[in-house]
Amino acid sequence: MKPITSESLFELKNVSQPISVEDRFFYLETRTDKDENTYLTSVWGLDKETRERTKWVSEDMSPSQLKVSPNKKWLSFLSAPKEKKAQICIMPLKGGGATPLTEEKTGISTYEWTDNSASIYYQTSVKIEKQNQEEEKEASETKKVEAKTITKLQYKMDGQGHLPNDKNYQVKKLDVESKKEAVVIEKDRPFKLQYVSKDERFLLYIDKLDPEDEWVYGASVYEYDINLKESQLITKDIPKGSFSFEAANENETFFLFTGNDFSHAFVTLDKVFGWDREKQTFIELSKEDKHVGDALIGDFQQKTKGFPVCWLTDETFVYPVSVEGKLQLYHGDIEGNNIKIFDAYAHLTDGDLIEKNKFVVTYSDLNTPSVLASLDIESGEIDVLYDPNEAFSSTHAYACVERFWFKGADNWDIEGWYVKPTQDKKEHPAILYIHGGPQVCYGETFFHEMQQLASSGYGVIMINPRGGNSYGQDFVASILGDYGNKDYQDLMLGTDYVLEKHPEIDKERVFVAGGSYGGFMTNWVIGHTDRFKAAITQRCISNWLSFYGTSDVGAFFVEYQLQKELKDAKALWEMSPLAYADNIKTPLLVMHGEEDLRCPKEQGEQMYTAMKKQKVDTKMILYPKSSHGLSRSGLPHLRMYRMNEINAWFEKYQ
Repeated sequence: MKPITSESLFELKNVSQPISVEDRFFYLETRTDKDENTYLTSVWGLDKETRERTKWVSEDMSPSQLKVSPNKKWLSFLSAPKEKKAQICIMPLKGGGATPLTEEKTGISTYEWTDNSASIYYQTSVKIEKQNQEEEKEASETKKVEAKTITKLQYKMDGQGHLPNDKNYQVKKLDVESKKEAVVIEKDRPFKLQYVSKDERFLLYIDKLDPEDEWVYGASVYEYDINLKESQLITKDIPKGSFSFEAANENETFFLFTGNDFSHAFVTLDKVFGWDREKQTFIELSKEDKHVGDALIGDFQQKTKGFPVCWLTDETFVYPVSVEGKLQLYHGDIEGNNIKIFDAYAHLTDGDLIEKNKFVVTYSDLNTPSVLASLDIESGEIDVLYDPNEAFSSTHAYACVERFWFKGADNWDIEGWYVKPTQDKKEHPAILYIHGGPQVCYGETFFHEMQQLASSGYGVIMINPRGGNSYGQDFVASILGDYGNKDYQDLMLGTDYVLEKHPEIDKERVFVAGGSYGGFMTNWVIGHTDRFKAAITQRCISNWLSFYGTSDVGAFFVEYQLQKELKDAKALWEMSPLAYADNIKTPLLVMHGEEDLRCPKEQGEQMYTAMKKQKVDTKMILYPKSSHGLSRSGLPHLRMYRMNEINAWFEKYQ
């Protein structure tokens, strides 16, 4: 069997956004293209009876947000061909080519069909015309660079760059037949359309909780009366809560939301809430101490939306829950009754209702990159309909992954996974690989990088220390204001556990690596122990004081996660890995995206300079045109370069 390499990423495909329409399933298929250095997506149809596949939309159109009109006449999607803005396209389900419906200069971010399928509501933005057109014309003609004036607290966002202050944001209504359009809502700030009522009397959108006070964190759902042009906050009974609309029942009498009351700030577990529109009541429906939604992380899936909160009848529904590194499904009702109905070692990445108790889904697991399948929630049976990687899997060796539990700090039960080298060798090296977040989790999903490292001869230790999600509210909130303490102990005790259980690991060749929070923790670890042979810190945090003012979420993160303010400079410094740089002897590779605004590159630069001062063997690699998500969705050639550099750094210290 062949090994899985960094180049294997170009051979693998993932499927997403399945839709069930009469005799067919439609879905997106995405691959990573080496020559184009990008991700290419197409739309396919699969006959439910014969399972014959047919391509409906080519990669040239770069489709996303796949939908079907309520009258089952049109397949619709956003198309964003190379270097062009996304526009709405439709194509007849009876056959025929795709037709663009819009020509918005700034493109379209999202859209919703009306119930009668005659119109589409969509979101776009328009540039505000400058008062002095002559100055703008002169600047353009002379190629002058314009200064950026910043007046808002949140003026940048990772993956987007500096947010424009010369735009208005709109919801428009488009008549499908005539292509006539009209502005329904316009605001001077970004907001998000989520639902249009069947009679088009109101719509739902997400906006800031308090648009007038930029220090109020969070957003929630508003109802907008289209005729009166008035909005009201639906979730006003939970004033600090952050919520998102999920689904309305057929009669539009009851609406489902996910969100939380912000009682534990950023790490408050999301629950299912119900809104009775007539009674104007908003209540919690999911009572279990579990996070509603998908908290699992990996590096392979593209264009997935996550398994939906979905109505089964006018009073019952299904919703996903993250539990111990898995995605379970629960059955709920409007009275608040809940029962678990699906629990498997798998990661459901998308889904759509076929009939009462059957779904079409896409899923992944530790050794399954991505498949399209049907799921019967009564029996729990999964029937694979299409595996885009069947040929690859038949010729390549996947690593064996061992699930384990151990006792962490305070005798807490902590879960982890050990990815064994694909070739059984005694005295092999191992890597403690620390996840980001921290309020996410490793779990039962495919991780290309970990498979590649296993094929290169490394064992990989993946641990969910306290502070991570899928283990209850107390677990995820336990490190608020206390980073680098019990979470650090969990990681060290977990490493000890794996080394004891696997004596074939060479204890003199154990490495440590991580990104984001994992980068923070990597920096922290080597400042507090010399047990690791070498380390790699990626998109890291090294100094909370500078992070406060340079990260796109810095001020809120420091206040709500670390429970500190700038006046607490001493405490913030003591919680910063840079404060312990004098202790570091471990060789350190620093890797950072140049356009990372979540953990700005100055965080990595500070760590690199400190290592130079310490005369510790170090190197820094900066990746252009790369934001915080480089390892998951960055430019493919840079992802290859990154993985090769990781292997080279650890190989240097074998």
